[in-house]
Amino acid sequence: MKQGKKPTRKQADNIRKGELNPDNWLIYKNNGERVSLVHRNMGTTRQILKDNMR
Repeated sequence: MKQGKKPTRKQADNIRKGELNPDNWLIYKNNGERVSLVHRNMGTTRQILKDNMR
């Protein structure tokens, strides 16, 4: 499993906009316009845009 870090408040808001629960996701890569997330329990990964506008 990749080592992740707890998201900041701004990152947590962005994760919520991506329709995910920020309590379950950790940030493991933050580059360019994408943020890579790893699930806290299952180890699955996802990528979301930094400025997730809906």
